[in-house]
Amino acid sequence: MQTSTDRILTTHTGSIARPDDLIELMRARENGRRYDREAFEARATAAVADCVRRQVEAGLDVINDGEQRKSGFTTYLTERLAGFDAVPYAPGEPLGHWREVDEFPEYYERYFKTAMYGAMLSPPTRLVCRAPVKYVGQEALGIDIANLRAALAGNDYTEAFMSAALPTALAQHGNEYYSSREEFIAALADATREEYQGIIDAGFLIQLDDPAAAGLWGYANAETAERDRRVAQTVELINYTLRDIPPEKIRYHTCYGINQGPHIYDLHLRDFIEPMLQINAQAFSFEVMNPRHMHDYHAFEDVRLPEGKVIIPGMLSNGANWVEHPELIAELTVRYADLVGRENVLIGNDCGFASQAATREIDPKVGWAKFSALTEGARIASKRLWRH
Repeated sequence: MQTSTDRILTTHTGSIARPDDLIELMRARENGRRYDREAFEARATAAVADCVRRQVEAGLDVINDGEQRKSGFTTYLTERLAGFDAVPYAPGEPLGHWREVDEFPEYYERYFKTAMYGAMLSPPTRLVCRAPVKYVGQEALGIDIANLRAALAGNDYTEAFMSAALPTALAQHGNEYYSSREEFIAALADATREEYQGIIDAGFLIQLDDPAAAGLWGYANAETAERDRRVAQTVELINYTLRDIPPEKIRYHTCYGINQGPHIYDLHLRDFIEPMLQINAQAFSFEVMNPRHMHDYHAFEDVRLPEGKVIIPGMLSNGANWVEHPELIAELTVRYADLVGRENVLIGNDCGFASQAATREIDPKVGWAKFSALTEGARIASKRLWRH
């Protein structure tokens, strides 16, 4: 993995807005309507090429396919893993339930209808494991790899990555087949390894998306001894999943799950950074530009970054359509660099700008303006850090 040896490198977390005509093909595909598969694949290939070109034009160093062919997490899971059934929600059944939703029910009822669930291309369903988990995503992964490889040809960039999910996130779905959660997660771990290995074998870095880490994998409110035991088990499981994959090929990303909301019950970086750094990855990406977390650089005042690890603090919000000022980006970047070493910092965004393909929480044009601000902020920070 390339690091910031003579300047601050820039990247992002993966998801970038898809073209409207591709979204409509996805909508037909997801809802079981007739659609032209060749037209879909051709449009997805063209979207990846355009997305890569625009990342290069914006000045990003470490880039990807923008997840242009993926419409959302649920579809990605069912396309890549066998063993799950999609079960519709009952009429009136709440789609999200956690402490902050209970605190602000009216806000979240409106928000879920217009964003997140409202941006899904087909009615939301829950996934339930009812058969052995098996990796079946060879064709889909092959297409994604071919699209990215073709799009990169002739472009000037530093490195390229592809995103995938971790079993800790996948295990949030229902399980009616395996006798225990541990057995279920182990099966997921073994199945997803095939995708990870395919990405690495293709010559790309892999980014593993795991929002559960920022919630300390669901055990934040447990008694101290139980929490520590469960967190240690989770880290061990993740490292089991990543066995034999070189850490320098792995980026690990976490975020807070909700784009726009009060965020008053979020954990902070200091609450989860030490266990997260025990994962066998080289780079760690996390939210910063959320106003509830801009101060989180203080975590590194008493947490030492292990040798060989790098951080990717998010310098662009995925929850607001402002364009961050490059001077603010530079200021926060320098604060992290002063604490962990300039060569150990890349900068990116807090989370994807279109985790659901149809979302427009971040306007596509604003998203590209944000990326340009990121690269300008990195230039300013580099000038200060290297004095050139």
